[in-house]
Amino acid sequence: MTDLPKTPESTPETSPAPVPGAVSDAVAGNWVDGVSPPVLRPYLRLSRADRPVGFWTLIIPSWWGLLAAAAATGWRAVDWWIAIAVVLGAVLMRGAGCTWNDITDREIDARVERTKSRPLPSGQVTVKNAMIWMGIQLLLAFLILLTFNATAIWIGIASLGLVALYPFGKRFTWWPQLILGLNLNWGVLVAWAAHTGEISLAPLFLFFGGVFWTLYYDTIYAHQDIEDDTLIGVKSTARLFGDETPGWLRLFMMSTVLMMTVGVILAFAPAGNPLALAIALVGAWGMGLHMTWQTARLDISDPASCLSTFRALTQTGMILVAAFLLALLV
Repeated sequence: MTDLPKTPESTPETSPAPVPGAVSDAVAGNWVDGVSPPVLRPYLRLSRADRPVGFWTLIIPSWWGLLAAAAATGWRAVDWWIAIAVVLGAVLMRGAGCTWNDITDREIDARVERTKSRPLPSGQVTVKNAMIWMGIQLLLAFLILLTFNATAIWIGIASLGLVALYPFGKRFTWWPQLILGLNLNWGVLVAWAAHTGEISLAPLFLFFGGVFWTLYYDTIYAHQDIEDDTLIGVKSTARLFGDETPGWLRLFMMSTVLMMTVGVILAFAPAGNPLALAIALVGAWGMGLHMTWQTARLDISDPASCLSTFRALTQTGMILVAAFLLALLV
């Protein structure tokens, strides 16, 4: 990306002073660096609250699971709570997962330009306090999980193994993005089970569709660090694919749409509403079109382009959420 000419607003004399302790890739003007109590800022940064797009990677799949389940059996009063609870749970589990990731990766993060300003490698938080912070988030998430039925509770508890495993994935496999995908899309299964009390093929197809979606966007994200990762020996699909990444991204896009299409049919067809089924299918295909458009604009050699495309994932996922909502209304 070429440098833009300086304007009076961007000169050193008029630009805002940097926020002490701010993480280098945080969203500009985020609420953590701007208005949160200074004593809490290092812990909120550990939870990635200054980079809110990550929360949506858990919230959106959870809403897919709930809305698809409601399409299959009808919307119930308890679903209003489930819709809120999965958001709260996603925020807490994402925060706990990121805290655990930073604890295990603190030495690696100190050697990567993009991550060396994070709270642990920069010395803003001690490992002990980070562990306590992670425990608080896990406890609150567990209390929310206890409001669901037994099936959903056990499915939620089962995710802890994946959460614990993820930070180590890049040490022993070229596919840590696959482990991440299993983590981030687990909410599909929890939300479906919270509504129905069971798991069937429909949520499984939606779940694996989400996994392929994560492989797509997190491979793009990993291209930001490919040079540093190569130097320190950290594995990723970005390093594995290299210049062949565009072809793999197309494969992940097609797999996402295929899995979502099957999941939509299995969830919506039994209700016998052809219009609702058609709208939901348009949502699945709309995801594919949006990813195709983003990929056409992507330059995998440009970190700024990779970050911009990664942040567009919220729009991609919400296409299916909006389609499911509309399908429920017809």
